[in-house]
Amino acid sequence: MTEGKAWMGRRLRRVEDPKLLQGRGAFVEDVALEGTLHLALVRSPHAHARVVAVDTRSAAKAAGVVEVLTSEDLDLPGVPAEGLRGARLALHPVLARGVVRYVGEPVAAVVANTRAQAEDAAALVEVRYEPVEAVTDPTRALEDRVLVHPELQTNVAYRRQLRAGDPDGAFARAHRVIQATIHQQRVAAIPLEPRAVLASWDGARGLLTVWSSTQVPHDLRDALADILGLRVNQIRVVAPDVGGGFGAKLNTYPEEVLVAHLSRRLRRPVKWVETRRENLVATAQGRSQTGRFEVACDARGRVLALRANLVADIGAYTLSTTVDIPALTVRVLTGPYAIGQVQAELVEVYTHKTPTGAYRGAGRPEATFYLERLMDLVAAELGLDPAVVRRRNLLPKSAFPYRAPTGARYDSGDYRRALRVLLDRAGYAELRRQQAEERARGRYLGIGLSCYVEVCTYGWETARVRVAPDGSAVVFTGTSPHGQGGATGLAQIVADRLGIPPDRVHVIHGDTLAILSGMGTAGSRTLVVGGSAVLRAAEKVRRKMLRVAAHLLEASPRDVELRDGKVAVRGSDRAVTVQEVAEAAYQASRLPDGLSPGLEEEGSFVVQQATAPFGAHLCVVEVDPETGQVRVLRYVSVDDCGVVVNPLLVEGQIQGGIVQAMGQALLEEVVYDPAGQPLTVTLADYPVPRAVHAPAVEMHRTVTPSPTNPLGAKGVGEAGTIGATPAFANAVLDALRPFGVRHLDTPLRAERIWRAIRESQAVTRP
Repeated sequence: MTEGKAWMGRRLRRVEDPKLLQGRGAFVEDVALEGTLHLALVRSPHAHARVVAVDTRSAAKAAGVVEVLTSEDLDLPGVPAEGLRGARLALHPVLARGVVRYVGEPVAAVVANTRAQAEDAAALVEVRYEPVEAVTDPTRALEDRVLVHPELQTNVAYRRQLRAGDPDGAFARAHRVIQATIHQQRVAAIPLEPRAVLASWDGARGLLTVWSSTQVPHDLRDALADILGLRVNQIRVVAPDVGGGFGAKLNTYPEEVLVAHLSRRLRRPVKWVETRRENLVATAQGRSQTGRFEVACDARGRVLALRANLVADIGAYTLSTTVDIPALTVRVLTGPYAIGQVQAELVEVYTHKTPTGAYRGAGRPEATFYLERLMDLVAAELGLDPAVVRRRNLLPKSAFPYRAPTGARYDSGDYRRALRVLLDRAGYAELRRQQAEERARGRYLGIGLSCYVEVCTYGWETARVRVAPDGSAVVFTGTSPHGQGGATGLAQIVADRLGIPPDRVHVIHGDTLAILSGMGTAGSRTLVVGGSAVLRAAEKVRRKMLRVAAHLLEASPRDVELRDGKVAVRGSDRAVTVQEVAEAAYQASRLPDGLSPGLEEEGSFVVQQATAPFGAHLCVVEVDPETGQVRVLRYVSVDDCGVVVNPLLVEGQIQGGIVQAMGQALLEEVVYDPAGQPLTVTLADYPVPRAVHAPAVEMHRTVTPSPTNPLGAKGVGEAGTIGATPAFANAVLDALRPFGVRHLDTPLRAERIWRAIRESQAVTRP
């Protein structure tokens, strides 16, 4: 660490915010190129139908129209996607080929001089469909009576079975076996900025530049090269300011391929910006799992074994992240608990719905929700306090590093301490006493607990750090933040190592021309993996700076130190500023022999083992039995993401994740009717939390450094969403215990709660 003032660990405001708050950001829609054409898409109104005929004649004659395309006009393969070994992939066509498989699938494309002209002309395209029976229930889809992709001869995209230990023996000796079926609804990511893409083909140089609101510009570049038959060095992808992604923007989509193809075909810039309705029917959705569970436990509430049968509804096609996500649920199925005996089966099944993919937490929230509901059910069955059951099952500190029976590896942790701190800071015993008193008065409070661990960070990352002659610095990173404040954290790392204030460190990301390789932003990896690469590059620059400074000061490099923006000889007042060192570094005559001019170095970091952030959350709610309305009274969290570079960034991520989890727990659900028609196609139908709903979170932290990276960091981007969803749900269901309500599936809206109370009262009424 730099001697003197340390920048890492300080609560610095985000350097990205001023331009965004003042309306000076540059999103895809803000990029204006002369002669830009606009794309509008004709989308299927049917979940499953044969495309009999497409009449584009009227649209082609409309004002401003340049081109109208169907699949017959395209010689492009399906959108590239990856899948686990043994998965049966169904690649998404750029435009539907003879059959549509979900409402919102693109069928025809219209290109015009303005967006309004393109949309008006798209309405003139006449498509004759022959509707076919759709399958929307994943259980029915497993029967294979109606096949989403007949060529696969099954609706099963992927199946995995796992067995660890002796679950049969554990169940045979169990004191009690608890059974439960738990459904997690489909949800939509709802980024503030929907998807958008602009492409411009430079025919003279044979170069394609694409601006996209993507989380993974390098992945998009490689996918476009593959599908368009171009070399990677012919494509530049830029992710400018991106207004949220939450995992949904990790995929390569048909629209990105189509816009790039059209620009090359028409030799004009082409732009497409998604409408909110399109976002709700055509952008990858999340969760959509059902689990049937059996838990074997002893009389003290220790879980001896777990059996799970999971069915994941993955929708109609496999996008980049579709197949991998449900498998992550199985990987962390035992969570932070010492459950050694496991039997699990996962089946991923195609249906006539929008494809699914990564959504904040990506498989880890699903596993945590299952486990935390089961822990409460165990406690209720045995008449034990939910906190006691968790404490008895949590892995001890001595277990680390730990390998779960599901294969997940946890680097470090002290789970019992996190729960202990949570119960202490929340005043848990007093909360339970108040709850009992209020129930006696007819007021129904609920206290929900949740313990979680996530496995995150993956892959590798590259970075380059350059110090200019004026003493300022530029960081080039292969990560691609989309609202998390990554530039601030990376600037603090560089400031800490080089003695340059963060406001003089400029971070460049999301540009495949600026840095040739990178893995973007997902899995809470930006600061852990990207930051470690930046740290290594900065360390190299630092060593060179010390050599230059030592030469200027006529001292040995071993005798100089960097402190407070200066390089000084230890034990003396002889010093040069960082700016003076930087200026000299670019003048060969002022350098020691063998040292080349300049201050620029590259660094990389390869993940050898994932990190495992963890924590414990508590939620207090009040439920009105007359209306079913839920009011959040209090929320307390304890999260451990290892060493923290900027507490303000951590708190922002946790707060945002908790509110997003509240949406899943209490409000949000993508709904389809039996014929596959989506019923939630506007924000009037799909409610999301607003500022008035957000609780004032009491945030606390423990710090358990990770041994897997030089920063000791673990990642925090998904923690709030993973830990909070079951805390909200458990709180509501705890409030409903006096009414005999054992379990309700999310979202726990007022009507669902009200009906459950009435049905329970009808059963118990004499």
